[in-house]
Amino acid sequence: MKDISWDDLRLFLLVAETGGLSGAARESGLSPPTIGRRMLALEQQTGQALFARSQTGYALTKTGDALVGKVRVMHAAAQPVHSLLDAAKETPLVRLSAGTGTALFLADRFQQLSQPGDPFRLSFVTTEAVLDIAHREVDLGIRSRPAQSGNLASRKLANIRFAPYRSWSAGEPERLEWVAMDPAIARYPAARWVHEQSHPIRVLANSVATIYQLVRSGGGIGVMPCFIGDSDPGLARAGPLIEELREEQHLVMHADDRHQPNTRRVIDRLATLYDENRDLLAGERALRG
Repeated sequence: MKDISWDDLRLFLLVAETGGLSGAARESGLSPPTIGRRMLALEQQTGQALFARSQTGYALTKTGDALVGKVRVMHAAAQPVHSLLDAAKETPLVRLSAGTGTALFLADRFQQLSQPGDPFRLSFVTTEAVLDIAHREVDLGIRSRPAQSGNLASRKLANIRFAPYRSWSAGEPERLEWVAMDPAIARYPAARWVHEQSHPIRVLANSVATIYQLVRSGGGIGVMPCFIGDSDPGLARAGPLIEELREEQHLVMHADDRHQPNTRRVIDRLATLYDENRDLLAGERALRG
């Protein structure tokens, strides 16, 4: 005897519990003739009569009654598996990678990127590393240069400016020393700039987020993107815009995936967000100086 289909056994259980084809049809969505044919095929496969058929319905034979008991046990045992699989059907993710400073900017404006009822969730991947979008390590990446190779596409988002900042409440600001990135990991221009100026450095850090917190607490002067420094009323500029640190930000995406509805929605929202904050990103919205 060939292996019996679990779908046929579940259908057999429905017929047994509802007493006939009509009841099983209501529960399963199949037509009564289809169910009748499958029950005949099941009896032929088992070589046993499972039902006594009459105008009043389908009554179980002795063999059918014994089989129902076994199938009920199997059905009960299968429920945890179905529950586990149903729980694993998570809402799709759109994975967006960005450097620490940009991730702070986006997180502060999360409501513009994610809305109630969206059929997806955002996953922020905060890293200074360049992840491989071509091989789908992430879906979207905000970078300082456009796509260079591979099956990628890109879209310019904005010009980014940098300036030195200090805590607004810091006493004797003229005597403040500097907060800088650890030179061992200062790989991008804004991180190297303080070291190249030979400024007196009081403390080193290994992330933009830590530099930001140190500056806010009065630990010294630190270089930050204007979209961070000028957004915080607790900070003041400690000098003019640093012209040589001007850069662009680009949204890089997989060329084959950019038209998928969820990804497209995030792309469009990012473009709108950057357009609305173009002056802030360009250092033209200073709160205090």
